[in-house]
Amino acid sequence: MFLFFSKLLPLFIYPLGLSSVLLVVAIATFWKRPKTAAVAMGLALGILFFGANSWVGEGFIRSLEQQYPALTQNPAADAIVVLGGCTRSAHSPRPWVEVSEAGDRVLYAAKLYRDGKAPQVILSGGRIHWKGGGQAEALDMAELIQTMGVPESALLLEPESLNTYENAVNVNQILKQQELNGPLLLVTSARHMPRSMAIFQKLDLSVIAAPTDFRVTDFNENTGFLGFVLQLLPDVEALQLTTDALKEWIGLVTYKLRGWA
Repeated sequence: MFLFFSKLLPLFIYPLGLSSVLLVVAIATFWKRPKTAAVAMGLALGILFFGANSWVGEGFIRSLEQQYPALTQNPAADAIVVLGGCTRSAHSPRPWVEVSEAGDRVLYAAKLYRDGKAPQVILSGGRIHWKGGGQAEALDMAELIQTMGVPESALLLEPESLNTYENAVNVNQILKQQELNGPLLLVTSARHMPRSMAIFQKLDLSVIAAPTDFRVTDFNENTGFLGFVLQLLPDVEALQLTTDALKEWIGLVTYKLRGWA
């Protein structure tokens, strides 16, 4: 049940969910308590406007992504570990496995392997049946990464984990079975890296952060007055950034409270 509630409860904390709850309160109190309804509607509007602001969304994401910068050294590792959460099952009418916004994880892992960073790639991720189902993400990633030049013989699959903690625990079991003791290159989205590193390090695993899927860059383009105006207005992509960042911060706090990170 922890898995279900870990997905359900944060929905009421994210900007869209919290605003929806406040609007329900406003509707329920509109006739008998108009002042309460007005406050609830004002809060809902404020949360949506704030959460959908580009500066807010980028700021929240940057607070996570800057903790582990892009890999610049040339480390030698026993394996590259890729965490799931980056593919979509080949349900009709999709002709094949597809990647999500975080699909850079598979692309970057393939590049690291082809650059000779490690001789093996561990693909970790199952599939939650009540969130769309389909074959395990580890299998999806295996299909994709083989088309990018990584041979099947170099792959180790972990298709059972349903969250980041299980990723780390199950990968640790594979490492023991394969007698791999050296450092690992951990590949996941930059915003997801702080939580992932904390969990793997809690298990005393030697991991080197290899983040990808950076949502915010250091490129500063002068967009002028028109760009400034657009940044002031609510934007669905900025709302997604804020939501993704809150998801990671909530997840990190929850995992620490459970002693997982």
